[in-house]
Amino acid sequence: MKFKLLIVTLISSISMNALAQGKLKIGFSIGINALTPKKMQQIKAADIDCIETGLTAYINKDSLTFKFSDAEMISKIKAAKKAADDAGVQIWSIHMPYGKEIDISFVDEERRKKVIAFHKKGLEYAKLLQPKIILFHPSYYLGLNEREERIKQLVKSVKELNAEVKAVKATMVVENMLGPALLVSKGDQERPLLRSVEEATTIFKMFPNDVYAAVDLNHISKPEELLLALGKRVKTLHVADGDGKAERHYFPCDDKGENNWKAIFEALAKINYNGPFMYESSTKDLKAYRECYNKLSAL
Repeated sequence: MKFKLLIVTLISSISMNALAQGKLKIGFSIGINALTPKKMQQIKAADIDCIETGLTAYINKDSLTFKFSDAEMISKIKAAKKAADDAGVQIWSIHMPYGKEIDISFVDEERRKKVIAFHKKGLEYAKLLQPKIILFHPSYYLGLNEREERIKQLVKSVKELNAEVKAVKATMVVENMLGPALLVSKGDQERPLLRSVEEATTIFKMFPNDVYAAVDLNHISKPEELLLALGKRVKTLHVADGDGKAERHYFPCDDKGENNWKAIFEALAKINYNGPFMYESSTKDLKAYRECYNKLSAL
């Protein structure tokens, strides 16, 4: 028994050392319309390994359409991909569009099918960027007392979209959402799905085994608990500080939030997380992304 405990301790120590020594890649979220050759060169010069981007700048959210013709979309996306490749920056993940009209959990089947069709077209464009990860939100805000039906619709959509994501040789992830209380302040809506550790673990058991999690560290109090609960399902992060009560997205080293970064890094080590430290928070100096990671990982 003592020998087994020693082995477990050594493995944990090795994992923590790897994290502390800067073994995780560093990345941050940036809109696709900002992926110019100059910007990508600046990102590389700041010792940033990868980015997350999305198509939001190129869509009309209310009508589920794209702002440009198919040819123009392809041209713009190929230019962004070339800028990243030329600079040596990996496009790690694509954050798929989301919003009031872009909800894969719609109870109305016709609305849900329209969203799925929209995402399928978006995936055709995303494929050109050759990402490793495709990220989806599980829902927007919900009406009252429809949660169970929404969960069923979400699971149906995830199964459909997972097949499409695998066809573009990427991995599908679903992000946890903000939910300090079930109801929003006015009491006329419920928080989005995946709002708590319990709900996230329950719903992930309904997903295919090859659908994974994106954990947003700003969406929940004590995000280390969600990391530990989801374990090997965690494939990517959204790194920001907060209090779990609202969309703060504080830059971690600005010391405005309440996250326990020591506990977060211990959790990442325990689950053997090896994805990037992907910031979804901003700072004026690009070099601050790696500097902040070094500071946090050394706690």
